[in-house]
Amino acid sequence: MVPQTNRKDLHLDAVLHHDMNMKTKTSGFESIEFEHCALPECDLKTIDLSTEFLGKRLALPFLISSMTGGAKEAEKINCRLAEAASELGIAMGVGSQRISLEKNQHSGLSQTIRDLAKGVPLYSNLGATQLRDKGNLDNAQRAVDRLQADALIIHLNPMQEAFQNQGDHNWIGVLHAIQKLKSRVSVPIIVKEVGFGISCVVAQRLVEAGVNAIDVAGAGGTSWSAVEGFCQDDANMQRAAELFRDWGIPTAQCLEGIRTHHPQLPLIASGGIHHGLDAAKAIHLGASVVGQASAVLNAATISTESVVAHFEQMALELRLACFGTGSQNLISLTSAHRL
Repeated sequence: MVPQTNRKDLHLDAVLHHDMNMKTKTSGFESIEFEHCALPECDLKTIDLSTEFLGKRLALPFLISSMTGGAKEAEKINCRLAEAASELGIAMGVGSQRISLEKNQHSGLSQTIRDLAKGVPLYSNLGATQLRDKGNLDNAQRAVDRLQADALIIHLNPMQEAFQNQGDHNWIGVLHAIQKLKSRVSVPIIVKEVGFGISCVVAQRLVEAGVNAIDVAGAGGTSWSAVEGFCQDDANMQRAAELFRDWGIPTAQCLEGIRTHHPQLPLIASGGIHHGLDAAKAIHLGASVVGQASAVLNAATISTESVVAHFEQMALELRLACFGTGSQNLISLTSAHRL
């Protein structure tokens, strides 16, 4: 059995140094083409990329998605991410706080992260199955308090857990626990997948349970089946993990489906967001905010400046997409014409 802390280190090694992407399945954004506008009637330099999400204003519609909870390199990486988020005016979600709460140590998720992420939304994070355990509903507020977080992310990762020897294989009662959580925390609740996507049916159940926002975290980017297969020492599970490398609902499909049925629900698009044009397409399909994790991880191992440069490039590409469609702001981008 791989200890939980060692598993987090293996996760980082897998994503940073090995090909953990899906092989044939994409996020679906490549099938979406904007109609070029030869008379944009806007000034490229003054296009407004700001947005509001869960009552907080962001200078750019980006979220540094949850990662690196509990790993040895976590504190250095998280500090750089927090500094960059503050400089850019974007949101940041931390990795799972399970280890830090159970062992009463910060595991790279200390008050320092909140201090560095000055003036921007910071989101705590716990796994959904943990909420069923006795006392863990109270742990949810502890997770929020520890980081003075602006929202709490609850992550759904059944298939990832299925490929772990000691993973959470029993998911009975998880929705009920999420329902009970609503009255136990003082901040908005965001429910996210980890890269397999959230369907319209599941989104409806989450809305009825009272969640405030959904991160679709669809298929098309990092395959957590592949990552867990990399961490496995059981040959049968390794083969199974490779078979399921491309499992999941493409991000674009998740967005279109959920937005159609829930036009006012705040949505985060993550999973296979590679550049600013992908971000533009995600916003066009109804995302309020666009998240990245593995795409920015390498920059975070280098420096804060590298993270800032990464998102500045994303912003440039998003701005160009707005200009090319004649969209003066992100609201206009949602109604841009497509081919």
